Amino acid sequence: MKNEHHIVIRPFEADDNRRLTEIWYAASRLSHPFLPEDLLARQRQEIAEKYLPQTETWVAVDDNGPIGFIGLMDQFIGGLFVAPESQGAGIGSMLLDHAFALKGKLALEVYAANHRAVAFYRRHGFCGVRRRETDDNGLPHPLILMQKPCPAGQRTTPAPSA
Repeated sequence: MKNEHHIVIRPFEADDNRRLTEIWYAASRLSHPFLPEDLLARQRQEIAEKYLPQTETWVAVDDNGPIGFIGLMDQFIGGLFVAPESQGAGIGSMLLDHAFALKGKLALEVYAANHRAVAFYRRHGFCGVRRRETDDNGLPHPLILMQKPCPAGQRTTPAPSA
């Protein structure tokens, strides 16, 4: 489904917090069904209280308000989330292109089980440079470190550790 609304990307404003936290939660539940609900609830509070106010966050806004965002910590993407009802309309690509135009080099970690996100980043020129078998919470959910541009000679995601 293509979005026919006019989309603007602008810096985060304090009034965005509630809506962006809702977007984060809905998109996280959709993309990360393997994460426990209590963890998502704790992370939701951290997103609202720490992450959104303290990172360089860019917000995609249509005629009805925020529909997605990307959070940057220098050249590292802390998160890219689009409201489920707006996914597939190019919003994530717009946010990613905006961030790359600002920074010139980007890195991120993505859950290996989030195949849709891994494919999205690959389509945008990212490649996997390292894999770790546990996430930041010590849970057995492998993460792939991806970056753009790719290091010379590297185009594939590292295999799981033996």
